Amino acid sequence: MPPNYQTPALRLGWAIGGLILATCLVYLNSLTGPFVFDDQSAILENPTIRRLGALGDVLSPHLDGGLTISGRPVVNLSLALNYAWGGYGVMGYHLFNLLAHGLAGLTLFGLLRRTLAGRLPSSPLAGAPGNRFAGTRWSENALGLAFFTTLLWLVHPLQTSAVTYVVQRAELLMALCYLLTLYSFLRGVSAVHPGSWLILSWCACLVGMACKEVMATAPLMVLLYDRIFVAGSFAEAWARRRRYYLGLASSWLWLAYLVIGTAGRGGTAGFGTEVSVWHYSLTQAWAVVHYAGLALWPNPLIFDYGTATITSAATVWWQLLLLSILVGATVVALVRRAVGGFMGVWFFLILAPSSSLVPVASQTMAEHRMYLSLAALMLLVVAVLFAWLGRRAWLVCGILAAASGGLTLRRNADYRSEQRLWADTVAKNPANGRAHNNLGKAMFSAGRSAEALGHYEEAIRLQPKGAEPHYNLGLALAHLDRFAEAIREYQTALRLQPNYAAAHNNLGNAWLATGRWAEASEQYEAAVRINPRFAEARSNLSNVRLEQGRIAEAIEQGEQAIQLEAHHPTAHYNLGNALAQAGRLAAALEQYEAALRWRPDFAEANNNRGNILVELERWPEAVKAYERALQLQPNYPDARRNVAQVLAQLGRVPEAIAHYRILVQLWPHDEKARAELAQLQALPPP
Repeated sequence: MPPNYQTPALRLGWAIGGLILATCLVYLNSLTGPFVFDDQSAILENPTIRRLGALGDVLSPHLDGGLTISGRPVVNLSLALNYAWGGYGVMGYHLFNLLAHGLAGLTLFGLLRRTLAGRLPSSPLAGAPGNRFAGTRWSENALGLAFFTTLLWLVHPLQTSAVTYVVQRAELLMALCYLLTLYSFLRGVSAVHPGSWLILSWCACLVGMACKEVMATAPLMVLLYDRIFVAGSFAEAWARRRRYYLGLASSWLWLAYLVIGTAGRGGTAGFGTEVSVWHYSLTQAWAVVHYAGLALWPNPLIFDYGTATITSAATVWWQLLLLSILVGATVVALVRRAVGGFMGVWFFLILAPSSSLVPVASQTMAEHRMYLSLAALMLLVVAVLFAWLGRRAWLVCGILAAASGGLTLRRNADYRSEQRLWADTVAKNPANGRAHNNLGKAMFSAGRSAEALGHYEEAIRLQPKGAEPHYNLGLALAHLDRFAEAIREYQTALRLQPNYAAAHNNLGNAWLATGRWAEASEQYEAAVRINPRFAEARSNLSNVRLEQGRIAEAIEQGEQAIQLEAHHPTAHYNLGNALAQAGRLAAALEQYEAALRWRPDFAEANNNRGNILVELERWPEAVKAYERALQLQPNYPDARRNVAQVLAQLGRVPEAIAHYRILVQLWPHDEKARAELAQLQALPPP
């Protein structure tokens, strides 16, 4: 007999397979997108993810800071695992995000399917023949309702800000734990022996608290779910599962420890920020309505909304009115134990930690905050369509999912490069100074320094109190050899933010470029004092100490830089120079070779390696090192002179003469080269 494709198990299998396939298809073009924005600080500049074995460091990432990973040890652990498996290969990080998104979707599907089946003791969905679903009970269509709700949630373009932006896996992991907490509770209350499931629910809640602060609402959501679908009242829920709820509540202590440790997320969140509670609340009134609008019509999607706030209630009067009506309707529905009430609470409560009264000054709006709340709106859309069309709604839902998937593919294309992403952001939100600043950074990284200047200047105009645009403008000016202007910009950045270690470091570089060694030394010292783990500043200080003749200090600073960042080629190079000056030739050679392992195109390291090989009388190897330096940098005078001298020493006079002729042609005022060339040309032929 042919297989029966209508059995419940097969239908369930097809549904799960369809969800997995759809998710993979719409995010296939996101896997090679570069690290962007906060990925820089949370991944590329995060030393705690580079040593998975140092678990203490991994699990205490910048507890006193405002980075995305600060006080979120599970998120940092996930990044450390990615680094251990593939370094900074970006595809692995995207695959992890996609896996977390897919698992969250499957958990949501399981939660919805079992809830909508209406088999829980006090479920308002149980046996509802008189409902508005065209005479068809919820339980008979639970699979379809759960499938299409989850499908729309998984492929919705609004989700790209959480899935495709790597560091926002904080949202993904929190949501996965949130859903697992509820799903495990549901399985527990449905099981004959609920203990294992309830313990799993508590564990998921505990882990979620270490992912993102929004998880604080999960115990309340579980209690509400219990009241509506299981126990029938709060009193009964508490009486039956008191110990379980005390366990969930204990996870708040763990969250409080993590939050307190971040000192208000480095001063960027909480009631002590520069953003007033009133202005932030008004902004969130606009934001929440805007998020809901994007859920229904996802355009325009904006990567970064900046830090602007709304200061007048008159500006958002109708949003405030609409939210008041919706919140009131949710309360009324809750009194009646209606599913609609639970959906309303799901939407508002999950948004509440970031989109209500507590200011998040670093980002007053962000689309990724809608990640989990979106599920309530997608269920509402599917339920309304089903109430209206019956099972014909599945075709409409399929069309909506296909359209959403297409928009997600198109949105993911914006993440293919930083420049494209920030250009899109500037086009949609031109008053966002941070977007202009980051577009300038993307252009600078692409070698378009002159074009970057305009965006930095616009960022300064829009955010005159921001230190970073001045710093970045300084970088671009220094790259254009406009050092006097660069120095002024660095100094302005430091007036606005005195503890800006990177600005001190690059101001030191600018002083060094103008021959002001003492001033450079002072700035490098300040950078290291502010951030003792700043490997680049220590490496630069090593270089200055060598010029000042303080060789022991140069070696000490260089060794510390290597300990902090073993893959830093310039640190190895500077340490090699100090060791060579100290006469430790073998150790110097090791450092130059280490520099070349991390940066094979390092011409100066090849040249200095050649110098050490000469000292060790390894002449043929020295010639190869100098020739490699000249392949990389043909107009490198030191390497050209060095190879000519070694070739002459080896008796390969014609080759030496050829190099000297090039040297004299490129630098006609080099009298020493002219004299050495003449001396070789005067030799009798062999």
